[in-house]
Amino acid sequence: MATDPRDFLDRFRPWRRSFEVGFWVFFFCLNAAFNTVTAIFDVERVSLSFARWEPAVWEWTSNLVLLALVPAVIAFDRRFPLYLGVLRRNVPWHFLASAGFSVVHVVTMVVLRKAIYATQGGHYAFGPWLQELFYEYLKDGRSYALILAMLYLYRQFLLRVQGEASLLQAPDAGPPVEPIERPERFLVKKLGKEFLLPAQDIEWMQAWGNYVNLRVRGRDYPLRSTMAAIEERVDPARFIRVHRSYMVNIGHVIEIEPLEGGDARIRLRDGSTVPCSRRYREELRRKS
Repeated sequence: MATDPRDFLDRFRPWRRSFEVGFWVFFFCLNAAFNTVTAIFDVERVSLSFARWEPAVWEWTSNLVLLALVPAVIAFDRRFPLYLGVLRRNVPWHFLASAGFSVVHVVTMVVLRKAIYATQGGHYAFGPWLQELFYEYLKDGRSYALILAMLYLYRQFLLRVQGEASLLQAPDAGPPVEPIERPERFLVKKLGKEFLLPAQDIEWMQAWGNYVNLRVRGRDYPLRSTMAAIEERVDPARFIRVHRSYMVNIGHVIEIEPLEGGDARIRLRDGSTVPCSRRYREELRRKS
């Protein structure tokens, strides 16, 4: 019997964070283990005078530093996403980021190696820095690209399963059935099927990189847009900006809890909460 994608998402959602962290940990630990065995074979095959623990130190320090840099790559990609509309503008930034990624990786792993060698009464020699940095960048550039590739493949899988929203477009012929500039429905594509999502069912919206997540009954439907662009299109009598990254549907707000410093916490009908910045709080109170 085929599994309903909605059931899969419901089961996966509580474990999503653990899965994502676990995947990167497993990937880099597995890579370190395989590379260690390969390095030991290479050292023994050419009869180099290295202790067996040394290749393990080389590979594990490298891969653990790469693992620690994954959140930075993800955060940078959210700021400079690689989508068609901004590809030419953002690719140069990623080239610069990959160079910084490599420098941090190399410096950190060399420091770790020197510290570990010192505990064994030895000395780790990295070699000529300019030459070695260039050599390491040739490898680190591929590692940076591989992290991005796996990240985008994972995102595309989630988008296909959970559905991606878009604004309704004007028809090729004839008048639109509803106002295009102030849409009452969004088009959602999921697993090759399409359905219409009423705007009134959206509980809140959250800016997420190059997307705006539309929250409907506990599910997120990413819309490829900016929060500012969406704010201009939705009904201001229904949706109100409450934070730099959030908008809420007034009809779903049940409580506004004041916090220290002038901020507030908004509680919605489904029990979820959304932050409210001090600068938006008065407007929310006036419209509620």
